[in-house]
Amino acid sequence: MTSYDPARYGEAVGDEYDSLYPGVESETEAALHMLATLASKHRSEPILEFGIGTGRLARGLQQMGFRVAGIDGSERMIARLRGKPGGERIDVVLGDYRDANVPGDFGLVILALNGIFDPRGRQAQLDIFRNAARHLIPGGYFVVESWVMSDSQRSGSWSVVPRYVGHEHVELQLARYDIATNSIHRTLVHLRPQGLEFVDVVDTYAAPGELDIMAEVTGFDRIARYGGWSEAVFTATTTNQVSIYQTRMDRSSTE
Repeated sequence: MTSYDPARYGEAVGDEYDSLYPGVESETEAALHMLATLASKHRSEPILEFGIGTGRLARGLQQMGFRVAGIDGSERMIARLRGKPGGERIDVVLGDYRDANVPGDFGLVILALNGIFDPRGRQAQLDIFRNAARHLIPGGYFVVESWVMSDSQRSGSWSVVPRYVGHEHVELQLARYDIATNSIHRTLVHLRPQGLEFVDVVDTYAAPGELDIMAEVTGFDRIARYGGWSEAVFTATTTNQVSIYQTRMDRSSTE
């Protein structure tokens, strides 16, 4: 996908991104608790977030006393971050987190909300793991959050899932998996009193086991996997996963 633009999604929804996904906020406290626990193990090193967006996680970690930096492809998303309290103090590089560089060494790299499902395919996903490894100190952590498809969703038929149900906002996800390209075509439908809004997304799916393989070949070991930020047990029916990978002390064989 040579024409892929890492800024496209953020530029399209940046102005109202925070209001599009209200259900995500319910997971923020648990996410911050897990991330802060990991970051505390390398307290002297800052945190880096790939796809920092409007700063939901980064600002929370900053308020907890951690130094935070980020990468994002969208100037509009970064502007939204800058407009929030404390956002102007977060160092953000405009670029593609597949290969963008933030100076310094980090103890924790975060990639949340399906960011690993890069539409450019498996090579791009491997590059993201490699870029995380380049930024991390030996023994540093890479945390990846992503959606997990069920057996029925793998069938190739359209699935409809309510992602958020609120008093004045309902979000439905219409998704179909294409086994030939390993891609997921999604339409997110937002129903609100003022009308409908549609957001189209194409992802390259990676199952939890495939993430582990990519981690293995790029110098990481998986140390934990949970069924979400609350550290629920990962099971066959889990629909969202959080994996924690750690860089090996000697990564010379993978660099």
